[in-house]
Amino acid sequence: MAGFDFSGRKVLVTGASRGIGRAVALAFARAGAQVAVHFHRQADQARETLAAMPGTGHIMVQANIADPAAVEQMVAQVVDRLGRIDVLVNNAGIYYYHPLDECSYQEWQSAWQEILGTNLIGAANVTYCVARHMMSRRSGRIINVSSRGAFRGEPRATAYGASKAGLNAFSQSLAQHLAPYNIYVMVVAPGFVETDMARDILDGPEGEAIRRQSPLNRVARPEEVAHAVLFLASEGAEFTTGTIVDVNGASYLRS
Repeated sequence: MAGFDFSGRKVLVTGASRGIGRAVALAFARAGAQVAVHFHRQADQARETLAAMPGTGHIMVQANIADPAAVEQMVAQVVDRLGRIDVLVNNAGIYYYHPLDECSYQEWQSAWQEILGTNLIGAANVTYCVARHMMSRRSGRIINVSSRGAFRGEPRATAYGASKAGLNAFSQSLAQHLAPYNIYVMVVAPGFVETDMARDILDGPEGEAIRRQSPLNRVARPEEVAHAVLFLASEGAEFTTGTIVDVNGASYLRS
């Protein structure tokens, strides 16, 4: 990506088999980094990401982010194979509707456990394992991918909105805690993005109304989110630690 140089840097991107994660992994690779492409189930798509990345030394790693033991093993594997982790991008996440007035109590419980288990607790566990490694080196960047829904609300996907609001609070707390170790923690909060996860909604009857939420009359491209991630991870952005950067095309404004 023009303007950024990550030559020699080692980057772990979770959920990098498609969508925002793939765009972030490709952008770091184009900027000279060696990238660990994490995936859960989409091995073929992760291989496609890997094949599209310029440069050498990139790897694929598999783990269910909701499984603490798998997270620990995955991070150890990345450190062993790449030597270190300079930048962590917590992108892995899940989203699906679970409106309170339409789902059973059992479905409700399942949604909350599954969504928070990946989006919030899983991200916290990956961060713990990577941050402990970064603390020993007294250097690192952690970029968490949140959502406009943390502020705007997600009435039909309440666990998702709560998971991203929690991720924001977690990130800001860690930004304060890890600053003495020269570890900087930032957040990007996209609105709707042209990804596989959002395709059914964007191609459905709600799609046009969603695009009209932005005065640009469209949703974000994954590459635009990746650009914000690389900026936050770049040299010179240290004083933005604790920042939440909106990438929503002015579809939701806050001050």
